[in-house]
This record gives sequence, structure tokens and C-alpha cells, in this order.
Amino acid sequence: MIFPGLARFTDLTLLLLRLMVGAVFITSGWSHLTRSEERSKSIGLSKGFTVALGLGELAAGMGVTFGVLTQVAAIALILVMLGAIQRKIFVWHTGFWGEKASGWHYDLMFVLMNLVILCTGGGRYVLLG
Repeated sequence: MIFPGLARFTDLTLLLLRLMVGAVFITSGWSHLTRSEERSKSIGLSKGFTVALGLGELAAGMGVTFGVLTQVAAIALILVMLGAIQRKIFVWHTGFWGEKASGWHYDLMFVLMNLVILCTGGGRYVLLG
């Protein structure tokens, strides 16, 4: 390791990672809930499924953010993003980088971010591991 002194910031950086992941999923989930009709048409799923997806994103995003059942929340978000990747590749035929819309590279980054949260437990700054 070139900069071993930076390891002392691991828990802080994990907190920042959790806050970023949480912000994205909380706002996405909120959008699914408050604009479910519009969002369901946009993603090509039923309104009921869109509401359920929104609830899941909101709950798991809050879990990751506040450090409550952090690993369970990270698993839930990984599953959401794997579903998004599946839809982009096999239904929408979107490439890795995308063309007119976001490619599935974005979703894969969130899979990996949540994998880090899952494997580390989110760091020391959690409320209920």
C-alpha cells in the first residue's frame, strides 16, 4: 500500500459511500412512489410493481444511509440493480455505455458499491448492523 496512513479514514469513506448510495436510491424510490404512473410507463412495468419497487428502494436506501440492517439493505439494492441491468440488456437492448440513455455501466457501479457495503458491513458508523 503506497499510502497506509489513509486506512484510518476507511470508516469515514464507507459512511460517505453509504450516504451517496442512499441519496440516489431514496430519491429514486421517492420518485417511483410519488410519480408512479409516469415512472411505470417510463420503465415499462405495472404501476403496482413500480410502487413496490419504490418502497423497496426507499426502505433499502434509508437502511444503507442510516446503517440499519445495512447488509440486508445492500443485498436488496444489488438485486434491484441486477434487475435494472437485466432489463437494459435483454429488454431494451442498451449497451454498456448506452447511446441515447444511460447504459448499464451506471447500474453496475451501484452493484459494486453495494457489494463493498455488503462485504464491510458499512463500516463502524452504523446504527444497527
